[in-house]
Amino acid sequence: MKPPIKSPAKARSAASATRAQERFLQGLALHQAGQFSEARAVYQEVLLLQPRHFDALHLSGLIAYQAGDIRGAVALIGEAIKVNPSFPAAQNNQGVALRDLKQPEAALACFERAVRLKSDYAEAYNNRALVLRDLKQLEAALASLDKAVALKPDYAAAHNNRGLTLQDLGRHLAALESLSRAIACNAGFVEAWYNLGNVLHELKRYPDALQSLSHAIALRPDYCEAYSNRGNVLRDLKQYPAALESYDQATRINAGYAEAWCNRGNVLLDLMKLDAALDSYGEAIARNPDLDSLYGTWLYTRMRLCEWGGLDEHIARLFEKITRHERATPAFPVLALTGSRAMQRAAAGLAVAMPPLQPALPGISERSRREKIRVGYFSADLHDHATAYLMAELFERHDKSRFELIAFSFGPDRDDTMRRRVAAAFDRFIDVRERSDREVALLSRELEVDIAVDLKGLTQDARPGIFAWRAAPVQVNYLGYPGTMGADFIDYLIADSTVIPEESRQYFSEKIAYLPYSYQVNDRGRVISDREFTREEMGLPREGFVFCCFNNNYKITPATFDGWMRVLERVPGSVLWLLEDNPTAARNLRREAEQRGVEAARLVFARRLAPAEHLARHGLADLFIDTLPYNAHTTASDALWAGLPVLTCIGDAFAGRVAASLLHAIGLPELITTTAAEYEAMAIELATHPEALAALREKLARQRLSAPLFDTERFARHIEDIFTQMHERSLAGLAPDHLPPPTTLIPPSLLQEQPRAR
Repeated sequence: MKPPIKSPAKARSAASATRAQERFLQGLALHQAGQFSEARAVYQEVLLLQPRHFDALHLSGLIAYQAGDIRGAVALIGEAIKVNPSFPAAQNNQGVALRDLKQPEAALACFERAVRLKSDYAEAYNNRALVLRDLKQLEAALASLDKAVALKPDYAAAHNNRGLTLQDLGRHLAALESLSRAIACNAGFVEAWYNLGNVLHELKRYPDALQSLSHAIALRPDYCEAYSNRGNVLRDLKQYPAALESYDQATRINAGYAEAWCNRGNVLLDLMKLDAALDSYGEAIARNPDLDSLYGTWLYTRMRLCEWGGLDEHIARLFEKITRHERATPAFPVLALTGSRAMQRAAAGLAVAMPPLQPALPGISERSRREKIRVGYFSADLHDHATAYLMAELFERHDKSRFELIAFSFGPDRDDTMRRRVAAAFDRFIDVRERSDREVALLSRELEVDIAVDLKGLTQDARPGIFAWRAAPVQVNYLGYPGTMGADFIDYLIADSTVIPEESRQYFSEKIAYLPYSYQVNDRGRVISDREFTREEMGLPREGFVFCCFNNNYKITPATFDGWMRVLERVPGSVLWLLEDNPTAARNLRREAEQRGVEAARLVFARRLAPAEHLARHGLADLFIDTLPYNAHTTASDALWAGLPVLTCIGDAFAGRVAASLLHAIGLPELITTTAAEYEAMAIELATHPEALAALREKLARQRLSAPLFDTERFARHIEDIFTQMHERSLAGLAPDHLPPPTTLIPPSLLQEQPRAR
């Protein structure tokens, strides 16, 4: 029989297929040799000959990906998958490209298909985990990585990614184990060293963190991120010059690395080099204005320097960022920028946002009723600090027959008089500086703390992560932060009806526990120095009315300053005595005064003094005038304790209502105004009618030791009543709820005699 005769078309098709395969093999050789452009050109020839050539489509897609053409890669690999949807590597590679295009759901579907097609595909399980981590499905990501390392025990990248996922879950010790395993698999795996250093840093194991980050730098001398994070560790070790050098090295390697500029600004702020810090933050903003917390920190630094140029526009931009749910600022600066309660709550919620951590720990066991309620006070300020000045006597006057007190101190270990006094007041005083948030929370649980009181909130050195881990059945925001923390893990905020009237509760994530007079505790044993200052030594004129405001400079807004200058103009010979936080702020305020037609010499600046002497110098002033939207807090109670009347204008938000709370509690409500015009008019009235001011001073002197504000014994009983209500609800299995003030108000006549300071 004669062989069958092929048609010309079939013959041409077979020849084309043969030619296509020959060219494909040539292209593959070029590809394997790293000649990607040449290989891609050959693959294109193959596709002209055979448009559905699977390997040419797939490998062209890989080359496009390597060249940075991610969309082109997705298109080419997608065409390959249409030809052969059962090839697991193509599904995996398509998933990688889709993840880069920020299409996580589509990427996840590709990885799911890849592992269905190849059940032992460790790389696809690893990549699947990366997408699940992007989607915040952390437990599912961890399970996928467990599968990857089970299939491939020496898979360093999967061990590394597993460590990062465990870090996200707050399981730092397990994260260390995984990252160490990654390094054991590949000692030159620089990212694993870097990540290990970051986890060690979070665990407060600073020397180990420093060693790990230094190893990463040794492996990759141009690793700017490692230099920057190494600087962060050195900053925590208080090795500021070395930290600055590390940040500078990072910016020398990559001048566009905004994080390093921002971190550099932070350490300069620690060193009180505010002008240099502002410049560094400005460099960061020029490179990445959307970096977390940067814009608000930059603006807060400007406020500390009283740099007001374009302030309204800057504030408006910050609020736009907050409204768009950007984490553009720490929460604290917002308190001084606006009286908007809604904006303050939004900023707090964004700043404190973190993954839910409580489920990763064993649940708090049911507590049986004990003889004493165990209260833990958590703070970085249990030393020579304003918080300790206010609270020391409360710690001493707690009823130790009913309450057991435990201090959790995560601030500096200073051997000063206040530290020794405060430590002696506690049943246990525990230094937890070098423990992670999770470890501190676990310790609190092991000690069966019933009520955890956070004295830091969202201020500098705060550690809200401790409370995110649920350190106690009842968790309380008190004193340190005058606003909501916006966190679902804080149950109560202790306040009073002046700072948080009922109509304001909607702006607080916490339930409000009300004290009857003022929420602010005071130590009536505070000593006022016997030193008699003269006006001359303080730089004040011999004659003339002295208005003073010892609030921090960042609380001085242009609107407040405008009012002050109008008052000075109306009171001839008067001066304004302010705290000098830094020389630049003093220069700027003098310039601002001159621009408003007031001589710069009428602003007098006071340097910081020891507390007892600072209280004593209040005697040289005639009237303390307040700021808004952030009032005087400790500075107001300082003035009242020293016998100096305080004039305030009440605002809308907690921070702007504190001075009014203090004045109510000391029986001077007539010094509370409600508008700027009324505030200015009263300042002028008191300055020009000495008999009216003298009557107020006499009233303050008469009521100073009998009114509730400085009655620490009475305050102790009332806050203990609040703690008892919280604890009883917890034991009964009831959810937190607003707590009214104690119904039985303790009269001073029933309280023991208290020490009196001059």
